[in-house]
Amino acid sequence: MTGIADGIGAATATAAALAASAGPPPAPAPQRHGIGVSLAPADSAAKVSGTFPYAADLWAEGLLWAAVLRSPHPHARILSIDTTQATEMPGVRAVVTHADVPGDAAHGRRVADRPVFAHDLVRHHGEPIAAVAADHPDTARLAAAAIAVEYEVLEPVTDPEQAFSAEPLHPDGNLIRHIPLRFGDPAVTGDVIVEGLYRIGRQDPAPIGAEAGLAVPRPDGGVEIYTASTDPHGDRDLAAACFALPPELVKVVVTGVPGAMGEREDPGMQLALGLLALRTGRPVKLAATREESFLGHPHRHPTLLRYRHHADSEGKLLKVEAQILLDAGAYADSSSDALAAAVSFACGPYVVPHAFVEGWAVRTNNPPSGHVRGEGAMQVCAAYEGQMDKLAAKLGMDPAELRLRNAMATGDLLPTGQAVTCPAPVAELLTAVRDEPLPPLPKDDPDVREGEWLLPGGPDGAGDPDAVRRGVGYALGMVHMLGAEGTDEVSTATVKVTGSVATVICAAVETGQGFTTLARQIVQEVLGIEEVHVASVDTDQPPAGPAARGRHTWVSGGAVERAAKMVRTQLLQPLAHQFGMSTELLTIADGKITSYDGVLSTTVEEALEGKELWATAQCRPHPTEPLDESGQGDAFVGLAFCAIRAVVDVDIELGLVRVVDVALAQDVGRVLNPRQLAARIEAGVAQGIGAALTENLRTSRGIVRHPDLTNYALPTAVDVPDVRIVELIEERDVVAPFGAKAVSAVPVVTTPAAIAAAVRAATGRPVNRLPIRPQSAVVNA
Repeated sequence: MTGIADGIGAATATAAALAASAGPPPAPAPQRHGIGVSLAPADSAAKVSGTFPYAADLWAEGLLWAAVLRSPHPHARILSIDTTQATEMPGVRAVVTHADVPGDAAHGRRVADRPVFAHDLVRHHGEPIAAVAADHPDTARLAAAAIAVEYEVLEPVTDPEQAFSAEPLHPDGNLIRHIPLRFGDPAVTGDVIVEGLYRIGRQDPAPIGAEAGLAVPRPDGGVEIYTASTDPHGDRDLAAACFALPPELVKVVVTGVPGAMGEREDPGMQLALGLLALRTGRPVKLAATREESFLGHPHRHPTLLRYRHHADSEGKLLKVEAQILLDAGAYADSSSDALAAAVSFACGPYVVPHAFVEGWAVRTNNPPSGHVRGEGAMQVCAAYEGQMDKLAAKLGMDPAELRLRNAMATGDLLPTGQAVTCPAPVAELLTAVRDEPLPPLPKDDPDVREGEWLLPGGPDGAGDPDAVRRGVGYALGMVHMLGAEGTDEVSTATVKVTGSVATVICAAVETGQGFTTLARQIVQEVLGIEEVHVASVDTDQPPAGPAARGRHTWVSGGAVERAAKMVRTQLLQPLAHQFGMSTELLTIADGKITSYDGVLSTTVEEALEGKELWATAQCRPHPTEPLDESGQGDAFVGLAFCAIRAVVDVDIELGLVRVVDVALAQDVGRVLNPRQLAARIEAGVAQGIGAALTENLRTSRGIVRHPDLTNYALPTAVDVPDVRIVELIEERDVVAPFGAKAVSAVPVVTTPAAIAAAVRAATGRPVNRLPIRPQSAVVNA
């Protein structure tokens, strides 16, 4: 990847220029650790060598294997369940159904509407019916298949627009939430009006490792669950309610997480494991197949969006009208949160004085939808940026210039009435990518010899090079950080120092976002101790909340910083008192404590005098509030922004698209770990390319077609170009610890819209559906 060294921020570049004008200073000693250094992850060697402990690798004495029977129908009434044949099979130790759930029979992240096992109705393809524990995994699978279920197949509701008039699929009805946003004067009209209809497909999080877990019964009647949880305390509470046990008798231990997009795991799997372990009195393990993973965990919400934009003759936006319909699938999960984000960001990072948005989330018999990085915001970004391209075309204006005329800035209002108080350098971001030199055309590139042009069809592409058209597209995206609408965001961390070693205890799960590395850097920065260990996570620790929306960088990182500063005060106060100075006049670096005048110089280990110092602290950002009946309210703690320019080559005869170049500018608040930040941005762009071009979990009347990685097309290294980070604006958010912002979600949100814009520019076609189908990119002669 190129460009990261140039994008560490305007402040860094200015400092470098001033230093150059004053002559070369003495070369400082290289910083080895702390904030701003590309510290390598502590677990990288174990992951590369294959010794990192994932849930699928776990083992226990007397282990049983589990299998789950899932519904082959998307909608059916269960008339009977006969487990006799399965129970009598040799090697089978237990079979559990809904009748064996001692506690709450339903669970859910936000709304407890999802049964542990279906018992009266099946509401989606792959819904769990029963689970089996046996001595061998093959025996468990055969026994699950031997369970006889009699169904009355019902007509599935798969069109979310039909959900409003269809018979209720759930006792709570088909409507999960409706948000009517009203902002400004509905009578306002513009000189120029454009309309559009947009459809966004069902993207799967496709974790590297499928769901797996191990449940171990305890002598006290409780159970321990070992799994790749991203919200261990939330999972513990769900499990305790299901098992009718007090929370202290259920322990969730987090194993290595093989990649995650927030709450991507299927909690129902953990509940089945715990029930089987409690029933048999033996450890029970389940490793889901890829098909089970596709059927069980939540996906990105398929979305239907209708838009009408009003602007004056100079291109200034006047009013946005929109209707947004989210397909939640069979159960509510986090659909209410996704809808709030979609409605609130329906106008994008643009100044819109009048906005009227209707948003709905509805139940259907489609696969379940839930939290996937950038939920809600990604879908509306594709739509409002499509509208901006339509406006530019109708006005005869450059698409980038139209966006600049309407770009949001700090102090502007969201359509929810909330003021943008955080840094919002939207115009600067767009200007940076607009002014970046474009990649040369193959015929102008001396490094590309004849016959080596990578066509949209891949190496030796099937198309005719003369049918390839190049397009350039722009997009601006925004996301919120942390939870919203009154979510109590809080995390607790403990820092201990013994000798020259520090330990961090925090229940923030490392999902690939780099929290454990960041926690080490924070302690190194505050205490000057190089050797820092981060303890493994379980629910015996105080809660830190789910690993989603970059919240651990902010909330858990803030808790670690506060705890480390408290330890620092404990360490320095005796020395400051002894020398008659304040602790602010003492510094810690590289394990040494020195005073401002050089009189005091000692090591941290010597200052400890064999004592162990520790402190526990919490971080809780300022509160938010739910959106009211008009969609108004201060619902978000902070916002992050991104600008992307995408360059694509399109074969206008075959409809094939290749992303040639992605230039990105992003406001990051502060760069905490340059290498880690660049990797997170690259990963976000890659996921966005998948949503734009290849990823769509297809269904036919509610049945998932081809739930495997052969037919679900993830982007590969051939599909993802070098991501050129042309600028990272380090304008610190004063309310965030370190001033940093989350970085991975907003590239996911913005990339699909930029690619769609580039395909529009190349083909002149409207491109109103994601992923982009070949027929949408074909230009008829």
